[in-house]
Amino acid sequence: MSASFPPLPPPRPADLLAWYDLNHRRLPWRVAPSDRDDGVVADPYRVWLSEVMLQQTTVAAVKSYFEAFTNRWPSVRDLAAAPEEEVMKAWAGLGYYSRARNLKACAEAVARDHGGRFPETEAALVRLPGVGPYTAAAIAAIAFDRPATVVDGNVERVIARIFAVEDPMPTAKPEIRRLAATLTPEARPGDYAQAMMDLGATLCTPKKPACALCPWIASCRARAGGAPETFPRRSPKAARPTRVGTVHVAVRADGAVLLRRRPPKGLLGGMSEVPGGEWREASLGAGAAAPPLAGAWRRVAGVVEHTFTHFHLELTVMRGDVAHGVAAPAGFWWSAPSDLPGEALPTVFRKAIAAGLGRVI
Repeated sequence: MSASFPPLPPPRPADLLAWYDLNHRRLPWRVAPSDRDDGVVADPYRVWLSEVMLQQTTVAAVKSYFEAFTNRWPSVRDLAAAPEEEVMKAWAGLGYYSRARNLKACAEAVARDHGGRFPETEAALVRLPGVGPYTAAAIAAIAFDRPATVVDGNVERVIARIFAVEDPMPTAKPEIRRLAATLTPEARPGDYAQAMMDLGATLCTPKKPACALCPWIASCRARAGGAPETFPRRSPKAARPTRVGTVHVAVRADGAVLLRRRPPKGLLGGMSEVPGGEWREASLGAGAAAPPLAGAWRRVAGVVEHTFTHFHLELTVMRGDVAHGVAAPAGFWWSAPSDLPGEALPTVFRKAIAAGLGRVI
């Protein structure tokens, strides 16, 4: 439900597009409005790759990864042919690692089933591995200029404020999407989708929105009510539980660190890790795990902390010094100091290894 306000003029997509033409962000995956006018067409591969990378991640964090991926794998066929292990290594640090597995699966499906060309409709796009309704709409709009309604977190905030949607998130999501669809234009839907994202990212920010610069200032019910920063409404956050665990950082005399691959499914699936025990609720204590090799083991001072979406993790780090020439157990490998930075290690295990080595990798 939306709050009751005196009549305000409806937000006009043309006003937002005029603002976007002058104020759009310059991003490595984006075709600027002036370039579109000159006939430059968006590359669906770059649109898809950027949208997958940007899920749950900031633009600043994504830029270098995007450029590295597209330099190494310039087309969807190149990515489809890449070894999965190399893709996981290139993704390491971006988080939400199921995205990387789906990225590879989607590239393979496009190359195998669609001749290396992304389908153009939302209905066909959403059938690709890892492509949900949001990503399908984004590709359809931005890459193919179809009038699809693209709703990410920035757009949710803009719509919640324009219409003063009182229902808290996430309950409000269907209503926000319905309202967003009433504004999606037939003309320039790709630029409009990106304009909505830019408006939320640069002006209609979570705190201290720059309302005076907004092209839709006259239509914003939340601003008319005097407290735009209180939208979208939020339900109280549930407490995030703490889990604990122990990891073993085995260091060979030549500086190599013992690693293994995590199971392909589940949290951090398919990524590299240092061995350890089960992560359990703090009240139960850390899961027991024997060291992977005989050696001189000692506990490293302090704990390694890392926060996931649904829980906070505290790891005890055990360092073990192992003689030169000791072979890796089955399913493990020794990663040389020069190779360690390029391993497919999630941030939590990079922290653990850094604690064990006493230096950042």
